[in-house]
Amino acid sequence: MSASLSRPRVGVWLIGARGSVATTVVTGCAAVTAGLHPPTGMVTETPAFTDSGLPALSDLVFGGHDTLDCPLPKRAETLTAGGVLPPGVATAVSAELAIADREIRPGGPTPGDTRSEAELITAFADDLRDFVRRHALERAVVVNVASTEPASQGPGAPLPASALYALAALRAGCPYINFTPSEGMHHPVAAREAGHSGLPYAGRDGKTGQTLLRAVLGPMFAQRALRVRAWSGTNLLGGGDGAALADPAAAAAKNAGKERVLADTLGTVPEGEVHIDDVPALGDWKTAWDHIAFDGFLGTRMILQTTWQGCDSALAAPLVLDLARLTARAHEAGLSGPLGALGFYFKDPVGEGPAGLSEQYEELVRFGQRLGRAGGEGGRGARSVRDTGERETRKRETGERETGGVL
Repeated sequence: MSASLSRPRVGVWLIGARGSVATTVVTGCAAVTAGLHPPTGMVTETPAFTDSGLPALSDLVFGGHDTLDCPLPKRAETLTAGGVLPPGVATAVSAELAIADREIRPGGPTPGDTRSEAELITAFADDLRDFVRRHALERAVVVNVASTEPASQGPGAPLPASALYALAALRAGCPYINFTPSEGMHHPVAAREAGHSGLPYAGRDGKTGQTLLRAVLGPMFAQRALRVRAWSGTNLLGGGDGAALADPAAAAAKNAGKERVLADTLGTVPEGEVHIDDVPALGDWKTAWDHIAFDGFLGTRMILQTTWQGCDSALAAPLVLDLARLTARAHEAGLSGPLGALGFYFKDPVGEGPAGLSEQYEELVRFGQRLGRAGGEGGRGARSVRDTGERETRKRETGERETGGVL
């Protein structure tokens, strides 16, 4: 591992903690820590990040929110039967799964929930603070891996659940990562609070398959001066994501990030769009097909077709672990605001940064080096979750009001 064994433990609080991605994250972390499998897919476990001061995988403590009640060990059994997890691994780490499952708290809002938005935010933030206190964690990172939400309805509409969780993370003093296309910290209310929170945050929508390939191919066409006339795609997927993305509004939110990659790398948006089809029989597996029409020398018309077949959870889980470690270290080092250097991981990244995957990787490596040079505990601007919790308690006792209304 790349971190000192003397480092304090770090919490990873997963929104959608009983979903396929979260279950694979917890199972995979335990399996790698136990030496059952290598850390394949984890960029932070490569030599470039050995000296970045990241928390060790063995020092991560998992918890989260979910509206589902299927225990993690049972969920892991289902993923094993579907070929997502290798045989025997869930059984080997069943104790770790059970420990993490005991740290999952009821999410919301659920049908019939009469709590106000402010009450939900307070409840979620209290869950986070309690998690940190009971495990004596120095900090905790909140990661949204829940199913995609439809875009919000604009001013005056109820806050989406992802924004409630993002605001709770800010209230509890926790860095936040949005691995989904949902609004989260992008919602105007949450964005306003994030601006003066002093916390680092990253997102949105993890770049795991089709868009990962687009981030490679887009720069290729631009650098070779080949004119892309049309770029169309189709996604076939099942599971929770397939069901969620059957909603046209949710699919539109998902496709916005895919289009941004083309716009940023090609300098224009070609004709064509991405279609997303829910195929329940595919379970956690997905197929992504792209059809690219482009012009070569003297206007010669040519076609490139790609097919990507993969397991969404197995593609996402190592990225979630990377992001949690990098963001926790950034918080420790006193960094705040959008972490643009983590654009390597996202379709629609926050902050400034390059769009091509190669350049994003170089930026990520430089960020890792910067983290390695940064101070340790108590770095300038750093604030532990425990410090923030004490501050918030004092504010409530004195009646001090937060700006923005909801908080």
